Amino acid sequence: MENPLHLKSLNHISIVCRSVEKSLDFYQNILGFFPIRRPGSFNFDGAWLFNYGIGIHLLQSEDPEKMPKISTINPKNNHISFQCESMATVEKRLKEMETEYIKCRVEEGGINVDQIFFHDPDGTMIEICNCDNLPVIPLSGETALRPCSTLHCSMQQQKIQQLV
Repeated sequence: MENPLHLKSLNHISIVCRSVEKSLDFYQNILGFFPIRRPGSFNFDGAWLFNYGIGIHLLQSEDPEKMPKISTINPKNNHISFQCESMATVEKRLKEMETEYIKCRVEEGGINVDQIFFHDPDGTMIEICNCDNLPVIPLSGETALRPCSTLHCSMQQQKIQQLV
């Protein structure tokens, strides 16, 4: 496979926040990222975090009141996905924190992938999964767009308290 831009890996994602402090707390204490040094030459508020081989750059919104409101959890929205060691542990922790989430399951050729979706304080969708169960198979001659008829989401919200 060709690598026209000679890419090596994902470096970071940037997330605009209503409150960098609330987002720092979430990404540190919920997802396990740790703060790293951010260049002092930036003339805007923010924070950098790192773990699992990727960085997250939090950027303070210039107008937090105009940011979109947190919407319904929808697995088909843009999201960041993390693999985990234990889906049961993730679900238990989210229940303890009274965090609203939904569970989904992808079934493919006898392999099940479980997913949990929830929001960060600004409405960015987070997915936690055991996606490493599903092998990565390059498409060769197959069309990339296939119906997703095997995605089953239990839309019952586990705890009705959304992060704000």
